[in-house]
Amino acid sequence: MSLSQQELERYSRQIIMNGWGTEGQRKLKNSAAAVVGVGGLGSISSTLLAAAGVGKLVLIDQDKLCLSDLNRQILYSTKDIGQFKVEIAKERLTALNPEVEILAVNKEITVDNVSRVIGKVNIVVDGLDNWKTRFTVNDYCVKSRIPFVHAGVSQFYGQITTVMPSKGPCLRCVFPKEPTETKVNPIFSGTPSALASLQVMEAIKCLTGIGKPLIGRMLFIDGEEMTIETAEITKNQNCPTCSKI
Repeated sequence: MSLSQQELERYSRQIIMNGWGTEGQRKLKNSAAAVVGVGGLGSISSTLLAAAGVGKLVLIDQDKLCLSDLNRQILYSTKDIGQFKVEIAKERLTALNPEVEILAVNKEITVDNVSRVIGKVNIVVDGLDNWKTRFTVNDYCVKSRIPFVHAGVSQFYGQITTVMPSKGPCLRCVFPKEPTETKVNPIFSGTPSALASLQVMEAIKCLTGIGKPLIGRMLFIDGEEMTIETAEITKNQNCPTCSKI
């Protein structure tokens, strides 16, 4: 798929990056990414993916915007309160980059519908706020051999890793027991913005083949102390999800 003159101009600053070029941009244009959850993480990651020129974005969320969302979900505005996030996101991202095909899916992901809701994509980006759905997506991605860029945030803290089926551990390897859910997650606005930006870097690297993704590694950010650490994570040979992949 060729690039138009408008696309060459729109993406010119990244096309001139070492290792990117028009070939890398065509790879993005030919790619489809799903963003599951378009809240704190997903509203930022979907914006950056659209700006970068990923050809198709599947936005999945069933929530309506609340006033308490607006300290961190900066894709939206006060007048959007009470509307479905995916519908607002599609409108805003289409205005940002009409070259990108955007599909808004207003559904909750379950074990029974995950394959239909996510569909055929090249990568999935985690914007979820609960572990039950996150593990459902993890399991689907591993089974379907789709890279899954996970991130989780709370207060000033965040974590990120890339699940690459058959090449590294999945989330069930790292968290064999489902973490305890919090009813209301305390969060500073800058935390999901930082982690979502890193998620997009990971996604773009996977789609273009540039760089070294966080496979078998988890990166931790402590914004309060302003420290960043990376830890190796290993595959659980008895993992119920990925041990036979």
